[in-house]
Amino acid sequence: MKNQSVKNNIDWISVFIYIALVVLGWLNIYSSSLLSTDGTYQKQLIFIGCTIPLIFVVLFVDGKFYEKYASIIFGVSLLSLAGLFIFGKTIAGQRCWYAIGSFTLQPSEFAKAATSLALAKYLSDTQINLKETNRQLQALAIVFLPVMLILPQPDPGSALIYSVFILVLFREGLPSWYVWTGFITILLFVLTLVLEPYVVILISLGVLMIIHFKGRAVDRNLLLSAILLALISGFVFSVDYVFDNVFKQHHRDRFNILLGKTVDMKGIGYNTNQSEIAIGSGGWIGKGFLEGTQTKGGFVPEQHTDYIFTTVGEEWGFVGSLVVILLFTGLFLRVIYLAERQKTKFSRVYGYCVAGILFIHFFVNIAMVVGIFPTIGVPLPFFSYGGSGLWGFTILLFIFLKMDANKVNEW
Repeated sequence: MKNQSVKNNIDWISVFIYIALVVLGWLNIYSSSLLSTDGTYQKQLIFIGCTIPLIFVVLFVDGKFYEKYASIIFGVSLLSLAGLFIFGKTIAGQRCWYAIGSFTLQPSEFAKAATSLALAKYLSDTQINLKETNRQLQALAIVFLPVMLILPQPDPGSALIYSVFILVLFREGLPSWYVWTGFITILLFVLTLVLEPYVVILISLGVLMIIHFKGRAVDRNLLLSAILLALISGFVFSVDYVFDNVFKQHHRDRFNILLGKTVDMKGIGYNTNQSEIAIGSGGWIGKGFLEGTQTKGGFVPEQHTDYIFTTVGEEWGFVGSLVVILLFTGLFLRVIYLAERQKTKFSRVYGYCVAGILFIHFFVNIAMVVGIFPTIGVPLPFFSYGGSGLWGFTILLFIFLKMDANKVNEW
């Protein structure tokens, strides 16, 4: 009876948006790979076909299964990531896939749903209070365990996605200084790449002085301000070392191009430059389906994967791009709305994780394509080519829709 209620209680608005995004995604993959000989759009159609039984399996499983076995699912996911170092296949310098004949599977795409389940399971415990330091460390460990296995592959794009879990933890009670520390760290890092270190330190000193003297007299702490300035100075002077010795050359090149320190339209900056040309050439209403000259000319590398949005911009123009953006925005807002009305904390937290993961993928991908974020290999959900990505996002979303449909049975 419970599984029969899924059909009546599932959120069909989310389902229809999902279908629309998948269909539009395939049309753009078809357009961007029509002249290729590797059967890209045919393969994607097979991947889409496989999502149908996958969705039925996800919806058929009892909603409580995901909560009861969240830890086991997370453990299996970690093992699948660790196994890549022994059994993984290296493609383009990244050891991110398992090869099964001619088919490859990327476990990091499924680890996002597993991590979301594990985090929701942990936070739903009534004894968990994120105001306590040990609880904060335990929650952060759940997030960073997969990150530590993904970064060495190396796959910085997938690792970056996990930063969104900090916002979920903040929503559930994590002290705000974690968020501010992350934001200030990123800001200082970028400023140090643009300005001289001593200039950044002087700016930091001025900000700290303003904060110190604007605060109430009883709250002023000169020693604390001095310690903060010392920590900021140490970090600022370490940026150049990290940038030159930890980042790989292609990462440094992408940051230098993004910050305007290097102009390289034929080398590392070629992808972004061609992407901007393609999107800009679309105008208001685009050149028409299958009529994109940049797309047909193959000027944008990897256009059917990370740069799929360039096809939207060129062939559908501003209007078509806006429609796609509105569909994604509608899905984010719908998932957040559904999360807010959940009867259990487990379902609510998982819903926030789903919305966060989909949003950061969307935001980083679009920002990357239009040249305001370095190219790091983050696919556009439901649009970019690839079975692992499509199946991973589908599982992520439909587990939540199953939970939402099952809430009528919750007390």
